[in-house]
Amino acid sequence: MAFVYKADPVRGAEWAKLFAARRPDLPFHLWPETGDPAAVRFLAAWQPPEDLAARFPNLELLFSIGAGVDQFDLAALPAHLPLVRMVETGIIGSMVEYASMAVLALHRDMPAYLDAQRRQDWKAIRVVPAARRRVGVLGLGELGRAVLAALRPFGFPLSAWSRSRHAVPGVACHAGPQELPGFLAGCDILLCLLPLTAETRGILDSRLFVRLPRGAALINAGRGGHLVQQDLLAALASGQISAAMLDVAEPEPLPPDHPFWSHPRIWLTPHIASQTQPETAVEAVLANLDRHARGEAMIGLVDRTRGY
Repeated sequence: MAFVYKADPVRGAEWAKLFAARRPDLPFHLWPETGDPAAVRFLAAWQPPEDLAARFPNLELLFSIGAGVDQFDLAALPAHLPLVRMVETGIIGSMVEYASMAVLALHRDMPAYLDAQRRQDWKAIRVVPAARRRVGVLGLGELGRAVLAALRPFGFPLSAWSRSRHAVPGVACHAGPQELPGFLAGCDILLCLLPLTAETRGILDSRLFVRLPRGAALINAGRGGHLVQQDLLAALASGQISAAMLDVAEPEPLPPDHPFWSHPRIWLTPHIASQTQPETAVEAVLANLDRHARGEAMIGLVDRTRGY
């Protein structure tokens, strides 16, 4: 029985040390070294090898090293193989930090002030009280709930939208396509934390933007595939969207001549909002291995019919 890690080798070396300390009985291999392929029972990867079933015929679990699994071709994975996405405190904590920073930066007009600084324009913008700045979150998974909890003390009116019905204290929750327009109408700042699926690809488009209050701001910390880029540029040009903070893009990185790089009302960050921390990631994986051994449900098990 062995475990293989196939992703960033620098972080993989940290995983190896943690496994050696906490599970010395479980052989750990850094890709491309795998030991006896027939002995490999567990694989953690950003993207698995194409010949997964043939390469590891006795594989029992496939772990995503990220919170999402849209980088996997679910149809190509063996139907019997459980896929487990990463649910760990390091990912959640870093997303809470980024989302709070982004919401506060947009709330206090920082993109406009940085543009003014470049133009040497010393001009104040009237502060809008947090109680009058409505913040909405697309997605009510672990990340969405944690972000909303962190934003509550600032006094923003909070709302959220998800595919299925949820109840979150202090948050106006909306569910399903029929409630999306009403949700959007109450969002001065919209934060996308949705998983990327066939249904959510391109959801941040002109049809969505026009349902937001004029001058609303956008944060996309989900996936680049959620955003229709030309629609955002058009919405910024018309004033329908006032500013955007984008942590994800498609492709990553964007081409050197892409207009997002130099747009005065777009902030770009290189997919750093939420990053797996080796210590907490290994803790989460080992806990799931224990659950698997006991025949219990694992945290983060992917429902392939939903894509997350």
